[in-house]
Amino acid sequence: MVASAYLAKAGLSTAVLERRHILGGAAVTEEIVPGYKFSRASYVLSLLRPQIFEDLKLKEHGLKVYLRDPSSYTPIRKDLRQDGGPRSLTLGMCGKKNHDQISQFSVKDADNYEKYEQELEKFVEAVDPLLDHAPIDMGKMTDASLMQKMAILKKNWHLIKAGKIVGPVANSFYELMTAPTTKILDKWFESEPLKATLATDSCIGAMISPDTPGSGYVLLHHVMGELEGIRGAWGYPEGGMGAVSRAIANSALAEGAHLFTDKEVSSITTGPTGGASGVKLADGTQISAKMVLANTTPEITFNRLMKESQDVPQEFRTQLSKIDYRSPVCKINVAINKLPNFEADPNVGSEPMPHHRCTIHLNCEKSEMIGDAYQDAVNGEYSKDPMIEMTLPSSLDNTLAPSGHHVCLMFTQYAPYTLKNGTWDEQTREDYANVVFDAVEKYAPGFKASIVGKEVLPPPELERIFGLTGGNIFHGSMSLDQLYMTRPTTMAVSPMTPVSNLLMCGSGAHPGGGVMGAPGRIAAKQAIQQLGGKWKHD
Repeated sequence: MVASAYLAKAGLSTAVLERRHILGGAAVTEEIVPGYKFSRASYVLSLLRPQIFEDLKLKEHGLKVYLRDPSSYTPIRKDLRQDGGPRSLTLGMCGKKNHDQISQFSVKDADNYEKYEQELEKFVEAVDPLLDHAPIDMGKMTDASLMQKMAILKKNWHLIKAGKIVGPVANSFYELMTAPTTKILDKWFESEPLKATLATDSCIGAMISPDTPGSGYVLLHHVMGELEGIRGAWGYPEGGMGAVSRAIANSALAEGAHLFTDKEVSSITTGPTGGASGVKLADGTQISAKMVLANTTPEITFNRLMKESQDVPQEFRTQLSKIDYRSPVCKINVAINKLPNFEADPNVGSEPMPHHRCTIHLNCEKSEMIGDAYQDAVNGEYSKDPMIEMTLPSSLDNTLAPSGHHVCLMFTQYAPYTLKNGTWDEQTREDYANVVFDAVEKYAPGFKASIVGKEVLPPPELERIFGLTGGNIFHGSMSLDQLYMTRPTTMAVSPMTPVSNLLMCGSGAHPGGGVMGAPGRIAAKQAIQQLGGKWKHD
């Protein structure tokens, strides 16, 4: 939809075809339990590119976001606390408050935390310019004349800008990109609750642990967002994540785009010269087009929608088969009739307290707890003590649940797609949900009694409902071998593909996953230029 808005603004006739009954892919709001509106898949906003906010006038088209501050809450379970020791760790935007909170565990860590954030900010400044531009095609550079090389460099001046920023900290940046997160955090900090809380960002949504080399980039990916001009801030859209999609849709509609639901594409068609020529719908309808932009995963795009096509090179299909789509995620959406009452910080009255607005980290007191949960998944089992990120968006947005009630969204790991001793049938989903709820109960007694209804979405369900191959929320792992020039493969420097007139505009393309919009904007720019239009948004 981001791509469609830009294409329509350029005066091109544009249609969006959505398989489901609701627009937005995985950024949707649905009333799974009557009276409770859930951000069914994606659940917090930060990564959407600031330029897209501005270009598509999303605020004017109805998007309102509640900024979260504080943003992170880690209660210390009773059996893991020392007598008289700290009960929780809360982090937010205020440096003094962060210092006070971390000092409970280590004054040294409190002093280092601001320096750590400053270094990450420098890394983000270096990476940021790359997020709004297509990767440079080194193959074209090799064969280009001197004048052509100069033209390519001029077109990619943002790389020079990034290089100047990262230059003074290049060694540390290289280490972050290649080292395990635990190594990075051990250099800065000594207190486990702080290290474990920060480590969750390095493995969220990824089938890796903080001990996995290269996990540092995933950490960076999750702190490079921005809201209201504040770097690293996260928020809840009023009305849930579907409100983001609605605002983008409204922007596209205002420019003349045509948006359709319940229109499943069964295949991408090609013409006599081998280029994409349109699509065929599941109902048999044929739609001709000068260009096709695919928001589906690379696997679905080329091995399902173009399964029989001879226009997809076999070498490319071989490379596609090597993409890592493993997912550790089971999303659990829960309707509750009262706020969780955390034993570490008991409720005062019935109104949400600051920590209820945060991402609440459970089973995250020690980094080794996350590593143990990951090892369960490596062994083909769901985690016995899963890593849990809980959010309560209704703590800030009262449009989501009945008065006094709340929606509770749980992003849990590790739950592998394939289980060694069974499948994700109804009983298995119920059993896993009880493992998660039992874990929450240890932190917030009475939680289980407050449950009104629930939905359990392990990887096969995320794949079935949202088209996320393997249940992977990023359309493919964000590992170093699947980024930038190799996303999705070395034969396809996105948004380009080996099939002419077919571009990738989804998370399987550069710069990757999250509710970012950047792949759509990059693909739209390429499409407009190929179709002879003029790009006006840099």
